[in-house]
Amino acid sequence: MAEHPAYPVGLRLAGRRVVVIGGGQVAQRRLPALVAAGADVLLISPSATPSVDAMAETGEIRWERRRYREGDLADAWYVLIATQNRDVNDLVSAEAERNRVWAVRADDASAATAWTPATGRSEGVTVAVLTGNDPRRSAAVRDAVVEGLRDGSLNAPAQRRSHAPGVALVGGGPGDPDLITVRGRRLLAQADVVIADRLGPRDLLDELPPHVEVIDAAKIPYGRYMAQEAINNALIEHAKAGKAVVRLKGGDPYVFGRGMEELQALAEEGIPCTVVPGISSSISVPGAVGIPVTHRGVAHEFTVVSGHVGPDDPRSLVDWESLAKLTGTLVVLMGVDKIGRIAEALVRHGRSADTPVAVIQEGTTATQRRVDATLATVGETVVAEEVRPPAVIVIGDVVNVHRAGDTASGAGAAG
Repeated sequence: MAEHPAYPVGLRLAGRRVVVIGGGQVAQRRLPALVAAGADVLLISPSATPSVDAMAETGEIRWERRRYREGDLADAWYVLIATQNRDVNDLVSAEAERNRVWAVRADDASAATAWTPATGRSEGVTVAVLTGNDPRRSAAVRDAVVEGLRDGSLNAPAQRRSHAPGVALVGGGPGDPDLITVRGRRLLAQADVVIADRLGPRDLLDELPPHVEVIDAAKIPYGRYMAQEAINNALIEHAKAGKAVVRLKGGDPYVFGRGMEELQALAEEGIPCTVVPGISSSISVPGAVGIPVTHRGVAHEFTVVSGHVGPDDPRSLVDWESLAKLTGTLVVLMGVDKIGRIAEALVRHGRSADTPVAVIQEGTTATQRRVDATLATVGETVVAEEVRPPAVIVIGDVVNVHRAGDTASGAGAAG
């Protein structure tokens, strides 16, 4: 007789008792989703992986460090059976059957009364896929559907949402449109108005529907700019008009991005604001050309500094003398035109003139390039190589840890 298909259903487990038997890798994978569902999770196992142990230490689950005993499933709504002992798993299954508790078995799907689907989420939609006893196929189908929802190739009705006044400060990452967070991309797709920086992932603007108003808030270095007050006013005006507003910023909103200034302006007007962190160029751009900002035995710390104001400027808040005494990595943002003076200050205060320097222009984008120098030569090198903003400057021995990164990234080197 042909096997009947599973009946798909979504379990609402919030506040309900769920028992997990076994604390190994299967439990480690499944427990976060059970905790996220609000389940009252009891783990029964004499041992557990470090990650599962940490969940118990933080109170996310309860853990009884012992072996399974008859009666452990009393008052349970759901049980995950995941020990490496077939006999124990059979005993738990038998108790679950008697008590009419839905049971998932990691070792034998055919002996279970429930199967765990391959799940994924996109834009408020939970995708759950079951393909019988083939979990790899389930995962592949799930991934295809989720990716289709995310990139728009699978057309799905938009989620109904209220147009209540509100702003999302979205960190767009270092420039590559694929490096924006999933949440940031989702909010961008739901926007009515997008106020975008020059350093944000500009390619994403082409994906917006025709009705979305895009406002250029570009602060082009040494050229025209939209004053911060004007940006704040635009955010407030459109949010009060009932629009869903996204402020698309490069990198992370709170790393030299004036994100807090914008949040404060919105708060003064009583406008709710969501902050979506972004991947900072201070870490991602060096990584794109093979430079780790820390490396065992080379650098145990890294410091990120704004070079917008030079060391000789009375407005500078940076203690360059103290920075020169550090032995770790120094990452300078917005410092292309002042790197010569910055290098001189570091050398004057004790940093070796031979310290390696890498300047990465337009990192993670198609026009990315890397220029190498030392503190002694970087000032003249950026001029000779015509390096332009945006560029991230990395100072320290990590620059030479993995020079093969130049070839891997396709970036050129000079200096």
